[in-house]
Amino acid sequence: MSVPAAGTAGTAGTTSVRELLPADAARATLVGRVWDPVTRGPRPVVVRGDEVVDLFDVAPTVAGLLELDDVVEQVRAATPTRRWRLDELRAAPQDDDPTVARLLAPVDLQVIKACGVTFVDSMLERVIEERCAGDPERAAEVRAAVGSAIGAVVGSVVPASAEAARVKEVLKSRGLWSPYLEVGLGPDPEVFTKGPVLSAVGPGASVGVPRFSRWSNPEPELVLVVDSRGRPRGATLGNDVNLRDVEGRSALLLGMAKDNTASTALGPFVRLLDEHLTLDTLRSERLALRVDGADDGFVLADENDVGRLSRTFEELVGAAWGDHHQYPDGFVLFTGTLFAPTRDRDVPGGGFTHRPGDTVAISSLHLGTLVNVVRPTEEVPRWELGVRSLVEYLCAQVGDGDTRSIVTHP
Repeated sequence: MSVPAAGTAGTAGTTSVRELLPADAARATLVGRVWDPVTRGPRPVVVRGDEVVDLFDVAPTVAGLLELDDVVEQVRAATPTRRWRLDELRAAPQDDDPTVARLLAPVDLQVIKACGVTFVDSMLERVIEERCAGDPERAAEVRAAVGSAIGAVVGSVVPASAEAARVKEVLKSRGLWSPYLEVGLGPDPEVFTKGPVLSAVGPGASVGVPRFSRWSNPEPELVLVVDSRGRPRGATLGNDVNLRDVEGRSALLLGMAKDNTASTALGPFVRLLDEHLTLDTLRSERLALRVDGADDGFVLADENDVGRLSRTFEELVGAAWGDHHQYPDGFVLFTGTLFAPTRDRDVPGGGFTHRPGDTVAISSLHLGTLVNVVRPTEEVPRWELGVRSLVEYLCAQVGDGDTRSIVTHP
């Protein structure tokens, strides 16, 4: 099995089951969630061959599952009770029809956190957004000016180092300092809440771009899945949909730029860390991105090299979790993107922006392929299934005298 290389992944939404899974799927431990039309709710599952099997009897939530110290062993030993075919789940319509089984985002009660400005390239693009005040028509002009003034200075600087402090003073003296340079070069990375619990969409679902935005793009990222004790337990792929014009107007509009219905996509599965996949494996992961326009023949292909992160996974997790902040149900952490598309699509010099109908495919060797289609946020299925709905569903499932807790704690 192989994942398509950059420039071929998931063309026009035709991702097969083979492409959906990692190249070494036969030895990977892949967990996720399925919408079950029989019980009318989400079930944790594990991939076994061409099927996924129910893990509800191991733990009724993915968050609870990842609290188990021996999660890999328990998942592998789970006795199949119910199962679904992967090809049928992949082909299922993603219109929130409760009568159809479909893949969901592979996490549930975890808080959705994200890191920004973790690559030099994206740091410079954030400065460019800020300098053009969100106007894409000024992007090329500002990019050239910022690149010549800042790019050569910060290119190889290690964040929080003595050299970074010296660069900071130089840029300040030139009137070039920015909040984005502070989190890119300073001691503390940018960590923000990308979206509410349970708000992420899964593979095959629509991702939303609000109609008020005219400069938007995907952000392909490696996403760590961390338990309540701050331990990375697995990883998945993510699309941190970004409204560049909104954030460019003001960094204080980050919530408006990042947190909208269907603005977060995760999947296809969480690959658990085990003897075949470690954090060291993921440090050199490469994420291929392909965008296929629905009506203009536009194709954009690029790559996110995780090896170029300016901070380690451990630094990023430590900035999000610790004595200063806990997450009782764990969290997922977008680790940042190298990708900031500059190829013109609509406006000369304006770079790339999404159009409705774009198919976005993000793939990597060890994590598989995540495919979503861009729609106006106002037209995607309304987000209805929140924490209350999940709790009610879980209570109903164990309401027949079963005294198991609906959550699993360490």
